Amino acid sequence: MRISIFAVIVVTVIAACSPSQQRRQMMATTQAELLAQTMAGAYSSAAQAARDSDYYDISLVMYPIWQRDRTAKWLYVEQAVSAGMKKPYRQRVYRIKPTNDGRFESAVFELPDPAAYVHAWEKPALFKTLSPEQLVVREGCTVFLTRNPDGCYVGSTDEKSCKSTMRGASYATSRVSICQDVVVSWDQGWNENDEQVWGAEKAGYVFERKDLPEGW
Repeated sequence: MRISIFAVIVVTVIAACSPSQQRRQMMATTQAELLAQTMAGAYSSAAQAARDSDYYDISLVMYPIWQRDRTAKWLYVEQAVSAGMKKPYRQRVYRIKPTNDGRFESAVFELPDPAAYVHAWEKPALFKTLSPEQLVVREGCTVFLTRNPDGCYVGSTDEKSCKSTMRGASYATSRVSICQDVVVSWDQGWNENDEQVWGAEKAGYVFERKDLPEGW
């Protein structure tokens, strides 16, 4: 019954739009889905770490969840030092949606119990017991992305909007480039004097796509 009611609402909203508005909405939704598909996968910074000792060998997994949602695309994101895969240092959920100005937003959420979701792609039924309402949004940490002519997506957080207290920071910034097989992510923490206190200094981490983990 809930699905039927939702379908009626969606049809009613679309019907109220002009044909051109409907086309724009459909295109925006399709483009957001394409972005999420480009992001989804398993990645590693091993090659960069082998070239430059200033960088760690990091594993990054972005796993699609809640795929029946037609209003947004969702990814469970897990990062860990490759030598300690079972002890990730970052677990997030990203919500991908088109914006009114033609860009895309990747909103960042924290999990209520991160330890329960370590390597959750091996047991995806876990996400059936989790809902978006249980997540905690990281206010001001949304990354806004633009699709370039070459098919890559490039963007960042807004200046000083993402608050952080890690290692004496006052705020954090994220700059991201997402291509078909490579994700470049540059996260940095800054104190109240705009001095960097954590994160890579020279450039972002370069994550190259690798084979999907077991259970994907």
